[in-house]
Amino acid sequence: MDLINKLGIIAGEGKMPLYIAREARKAGVSVYVSCIKGNCEAETFKPYSDGAVTLGLGQISKAIKFFKDNGVTQAVMAGRVKHTSIFSLLPDLRTAAALAKLPDMRAKTLLEGVMAEFKKDGIEFVSSALFLEHFIAKKGPLTKNKPSAKEEKTIKFGIEISRSLSSHDIGLTSVIADRAVIALEGMEGTDRCISRAGELYKESGSKYGALVVVKAARPDQDMRFDLPVVGKGTVESMVKAGAGVLAVESGKTLIMDIDDTLALADKNKISVVGF
Repeated sequence: MDLINKLGIIAGEGKMPLYIAREARKAGVSVYVSCIKGNCEAETFKPYSDGAVTLGLGQISKAIKFFKDNGVTQAVMAGRVKHTSIFSLLPDLRTAAALAKLPDMRAKTLLEGVMAEFKKDGIEFVSSALFLEHFIAKKGPLTKNKPSAKEEKTIKFGIEISRSLSSHDIGLTSVIADRAVIALEGMEGTDRCISRAGELYKESGSKYGALVVVKAARPDQDMRFDLPVVGKGTVESMVKAGAGVLAVESGKTLIMDIDDTLALADKNKISVVGF
């Protein structure tokens, strides 16, 4: 990739877009942020950007103009946007026209449609992991705690389930107990999926032991958008739900605040592994 001098960020909620902005500025890159209203605010990015605006989810025209006015030709998408936001979307004319051409409203379809609109105006999207390579999960045990032999079998089963789920672009996470599926992620997101699994598991009075959470990337994951992301919030949700193992796809999953996240997992006797 050619050296980036200016970087645009379409920012959703969470730390990921903020960290990209911070690391890019450290590398001497000029940063311009288009915050998605209801997910983050431009004010947050002032210390780490050369310009930031807050725009509605359906205001593609204004976002493109903001980047073009600032000479941005390369951008990233970062941070979670609630998938349910599509039900309250108020699109501008360009967004409405683009949406009308889409075959469905799944996340991958929507994001590819957005990228295609930006490309028409000379703005290319690059890897969302740009400047965050140190957060990418490696293969093997990542914590001092390691899964038991029984949990390893459950992880293997969970990988099969999560990959099947992700291939349909529904969600990336499954929560498993002794090779039985307790919950699958939909629009609610990972943390709420884990919480729901914990409630169901406790209601059942099951004695199978701790739940196993497995998060997989999509087949042929496009690194430009919607990467699997976990962090301290994921571990905290697991603690409340009684989950004891987190398995994530290595090389494609970002573990935000990786050192602190893994330390929190160890403190709570949770095993984290990359597969």
